[in-house]
Formats: sequence, structure tokens, C-alpha cells
Amino acid sequence: GEWEGFVAVVNKKISAQFGELVTKSKELISLLPWPKEFEKDKFLKPDFTSLDVISFAGSGVPAGINIPNYDEIRQSEGFKNVSLGNVLAAAYGGGASERLSFIKDEDQELYKALVSKSFEVQVGLHELLGHGSGKLFIRDENGSLNVSGGLVCPVTKKRIEELPNYSSNEAYDTKFPVISSSYEECRAECVGMYLSTVAEALAVFGHKEAEDQNNITYINWLHMARAGLMALQYYTPGKGWGQAHMQARYGILQVFLRAGEGLVTLRKCTDDKDGKPNIEISLDKTKIHTVGKDAVGDFLMRLQVYKSTGNFEAAKAMYDEFTEPNEEFKALRGTVLDRRSPRKLMVQANTYIDQSGQVNLKTYPATPEGMIQSFQERYN
Repeated sequence: GEWEGFVAVVNKKISAQFGELVTKSKELISLLPWPKEFEKDKFLKPDFTSLDVISFAGSGVPAGINIPNYDEIRQSEGFKNVSLGNVLAAAYGGGASERLSFIKDEDQELYKALVSKSFEVQVGLHELLGHGSGKLFIRDENGSLNVSGGLVCPVTKKRIEELPNYSSNEAYDTKFPVISSSYEECRAECVGMYLSTVAEALAVFGHKEAEDQNNITYINWLHMARAGLMALQYYTPGKGWGQAHMQARYGILQVFLRAGEGLVTLRKCTDDKDGKPNIEISLDKTKIHTVGKDAVGDFLMRLQVYKSTGNFEAAKAMYDEFTEPNEEFKALRGTVLDRRSPRKLMVQANTYIDQSGQVNLKTYPATPEGMIQSFQERYN
């Protein structure tokens, strides 16, 4: 872990949009694929703000933040969300001239045009309705559970009282060692994927026409499939995963592939531009709302049920099954590594006060030299 801090200004227009998402949150959460008993007794509406970052101090700059990270506090006291809008724009801005890896030629133009907008939708749903949803079943000091008696688990078919659940002094992070961070990110990502098929959710982000909604959903799912494949960069045979979000996205790619019926296919090929081994991702747009939503919904329901009931043993067995690459994907990892792009560097601006007392913003070239100069002048 590390300390981090940032300075930002509120984007009032986008924040108003997120405010509408908060208003509709109870309605949208009711659409999630688990029984109502597995949802919080009362959704504590959070603050959800869009910020444009002036300066972010830390080893990396996230696209969104949900705080606090403690489920027991989120369940009883509430939480806050922020979306870092200009980080999204910088990281996923469209119009890139280079050909993007693993995306078919016929999808390149649409992907570049909409990936930033689709990821804005994903981040909003992920942070607010992903991390903000779901209930933990906790026994108090007298052994009573915070759920009505007689409830049957939809996965194990056992009565909830027979499952591990949580004692009053247990937390999710300690109950789910090793996988807690990645598992929770996977759950939140799946909430985003699932709800990105819902017209009412897309309309909140300004996507109100049917064609626009279908395109946003398509690119969001295609982006997740690509992210899952590219995640193999962060997997080392014999050591495991080096990044929680990447393990989660690889797992979601496996959900897509195992859904079958041609929802997502990966085609090994030789690139006609450079003659090197390549992989092409195909996503059947017509099956997202049926085959895809059903598969993600079933996986998401199991993620939530195991988390709610504190069933670490079952959760880990399932999660390992979906996130441990088999020999086929270990072989594909070589192609992914060969085609990885240099890691993007976030060059941040600085503010300064001129001789007249006015505050000015100074930007720097998008180069390693520009990043170093920015750091020098920020901390000098």
C-alpha cells in the first residue's frame, strides 16, 4: 500500500449526470441477478462527483475511486465515489492514429470513437453500483444473522444459517485472503458489464438513442474482452497474477468464451501488416443481450452469493477455475507480450502564480522529458 493525494476541480456538468445515476441507483440495483435478500436493507445514497485532476501524487493515477474500501462500513454508514474525467479522456481518448492490437479492422474506427465514452459508463456503473451493492450476512454477538430465517442459498441450495457467513468481528478482506481485492474488482466489473445492457442506465450518460446504446454496449464488451486478453501481460507462470484488475478482466474474458454460441471467439492468425503472429477478437453483437448477459449474470450472482455468505472455499475454487490460464492461454501470452505497447506515461500539468497574482496552468510535452520536467517543477 501507499499514501496518495490529489488536487482537482469539480466538473459540474458530468457531476449532475452522476447525480441522476445516484437517483436511479435503487431502481438499477434491483435489476442485478441475485435475490433481493442478498442486497443491502437500505441503499445509502452516496456522493458521486466527476473531478478533473490538476495533480495526482502516487505511483499510478486511477480512473475512478470508491471509498472507503471496508464493506462493513459501506454497508452500515455509506460511501463516496469520484470519477476522474480528464484521466479517462487522456487514457482512452479516441482518434488514435495507430492500429490497435487484437481489434479487427472492421471494428477499429468504432472502437477508437467510442471507447472513452463506453469506459465512462463502465467506470460509473462499476464504482457506484458495483462496489456499492451487495450485503454481507453477519452474526451478532448473540449468533443472530442480519437476514430473515429460512432463506435458501440459490447456489448451494443450503439454508443460509448452514453457511460460513461472518462473525461480528470478521471483515470481507480477512475472510477472503489472497483473492479479496481481485474478486471484488471482478464483481464490480461484472456489475458494469451487466448493467451496460440496460437502456435506462445508458440514458443517464446521455446515450438515449437505440443505435447509440447498442454501439456503446458493444464497444464496452469488446473493450473488456480485449482487456482480458491483454491482462496476460500481468500473469507470470509459476508466480501468478501481478495486478488485481487484470486477473479480474481475464476471468471475465473466460466467462465470455465459456458462454459459447459464438459470443466471443479468438482467432490465431498471421498479421497481414507485419507478418507476425496475431490474435483477432470477434464479438457477436446480436448475442450480448441474450447469451452474454445470461452468462455474466450467472457468474455475477455466484460472485455475490459466495461473498455475502462468507463462503471463501467455494469462491476461491470458482475464481481460480476462471482466472488460472490453461496451456492454450499460456501459449497465447507470448503473442500478447510480443504485441504490447510501451506503457503510457501520465504527464501532469502544474499551476503557478504570475507577477500579477493570476493563477496559470502550465502544460508539458507528452514525452518522458516532459514528464520529468513536470515532476521537477512540481516538487522543486
